[in-house]
Amino acid sequence: MAEAVPSGTRPGLVGFRISPIVTQGIDWSRLDATWALAGAHEVISTCWLSDHLADIGRDRGGLGFESLTTAAALAHRVPGKWVGIAVLANTFRHPALVAKAATAIDNATGGRFIVGLGAGWHVGEHEAFGIPFPPMKERFARYESAVATLAALFSEAGRHPPGVTREDPYYPLDRATLEPPPVRPEGPVLWLGGQGPRGIALAARFAQGWPLPGAESGNVAYFTAKREQLLRAMEAIGRDPTGFTFAAQVRVDNTAASRKQGLASALDFRRQGADHIIIGVPAPEGPAGVEAMAREVAEPLLDAAG
Repeated sequence: MAEAVPSGTRPGLVGFRISPIVTQGIDWSRLDATWALAGAHEVISTCWLSDHLADIGRDRGGLGFESLTTAAALAHRVPGKWVGIAVLANTFRHPALVAKAATAIDNATGGRFIVGLGAGWHVGEHEAFGIPFPPMKERFARYESAVATLAALFSEAGRHPPGVTREDPYYPLDRATLEPPPVRPEGPVLWLGGQGPRGIALAARFAQGWPLPGAESGNVAYFTAKREQLLRAMEAIGRDPTGFTFAAQVRVDNTAASRKQGLASALDFRRQGADHIIIGVPAPEGPAGVEAMAREVAEPLLDAAG
C-alpha cells in the first residue's frame, strides 16, 4: 500500500486526463507509458480516466478498457499521486461493487482515489451490451439511491459488523460491511457530476467535489454558473464549502496554439474559483502529448497560481 494521505487532504491544482478508449493507434503499452511519464511529473497531482465501454464518438463499437480495472492496473505508475474517474456511469455497476472496487484502489493509493459518479448517458453502449437504460426519471432515482448507498458503505458503520442496513427500492443493504475498510476515515473521495437542480442538490449534500463535464470542457461561463449554484445549495443546507473541490476541464491538442489557448482557459477557470483543473490530452498523442502539456500548460499555470 502507498503511504496514506492525511485526512482532509485533496488533490493539487493540476490533473491530467487521457481516455481509456483505445482508438487511433493507442494500445495498452502506450497507455501504460503515458501514465508512467505522468507519474514522473511533479506538476501533475492527479491522473484521470473516463468511464465508457466503447468509443463514445460512435453509435456502436470501438475498442475500450473498463475504467475501474484500468485505474487499478495503472495506479502503480503514479505513486503518490491521486487517481480519479470522472465519472463512473451508475448504470454500469451496482454501487456495492463500486464501493468494493473503490476501497481496493483507495488502499492501493494510500487514500488517493476519487470516485466520480454520474447517472449514465450514452445510449449506444448500453444497447450494444444489453445494459438497461431506464428513462431519465428512473435513471436519476437510481443515481440518488446509489449515492446514498455509497455514503452508507463508506461510513464508520460500514467498517465493521453489524454493518449497514438500508431499505431501498433499488439497492437495499442487509448488514453490509466493507472489510477490509478504506484507508481514508471518510471513505474514498466522492465527486458527483450532476448538472440540473436535483444533481446540484445531491452534490451539495454528499460530495467532496464536482467536475465540469467533458462536454463543457473550456466553458468558463458554464463552470461559473454551476459553481455559484452549488455554493447556494450548500448554503441552503448549512454546509461549509471549505474543502469542497470545484474542478474544471480543459482539452489541449498537439499544437502550440492549442496549448496556449488551453493555458489561457485554465487561468480563466482559476480566476473563477477552480480548485482543480483537469487538462485533457488526446489518447493518440501518448507520452509526447503529456510532456508538451506539462511544459507549456501545467507548469505556467502553477507558476501563475503561486
